[in-house]
Amino acid sequence: GIDTALTMVEGALKAMTAAGSQLGSLTARIDLQTTFVSSLSDAISSGVGKLVDANMEQESSKLSALQTQQQLAVQSLSIANSSSQSILSLFR
Repeated sequence: GIDTALTMVEGALKAMTAAGSQLGSLTARIDLQTTFVSSLSDAISSGVGKLVDANMEQESSKLSALQTQQQLAVQSLSIANSSSQSILSLFR
């Protein structure tokens, strides 16, 4: 009877050891996946931030160009108005 009980206990210990190693393996996989997902999330956040910065720089450049065009248009109108006044004064 004792031999049978020892055999059953040894079988149970082997089964527990196998289950423990499977749990350890699963834990290691989960840790690897967690690290990978964390790194991926950081990379995506960084990439989105860079895209936003690039778009802001592009929009800022467009705004500066439009403001320069507006200033040139105002100066052109001013020159055109002063030229017409000069021409009118010649005819007086």
